[in-house]
Amino acid sequence: MPVHDPLTTTVSTNGQIVLPRPIRQTRQWRPGTKPTVENTPEGVLLKAAPVLEETSIAEVFGMLSWVAKSKSLEEMEAGILAEAARQHEGD
Repeated sequence: MPVHDPLTTTVSTNGQIVLPRPIRQTRQWRPGTKPTVENTPEGVLLKAAPVLEETSIAEVFGMLSWVAKSKSLEEMEAGILAEAARQHEGD
């Protein structure tokens, strides 16, 4: 975002701040956007909140069940080779 003259806004009696339109447009922040607010030594930093919360593998491992028979290494290698050959047929 290019550096311009500082934009100003006002804190309402309810503690609300309206972000100036150029900032909302540049960031593509639509109504309902929930940015994170961070207090830093330089001032207040607003960042787009992550779409999904960060999780670890341990938190999600085993959530999806698998009912099919496991493939052997030979079957997996054959599948990989078959797909590679299919993708490169026109080469």
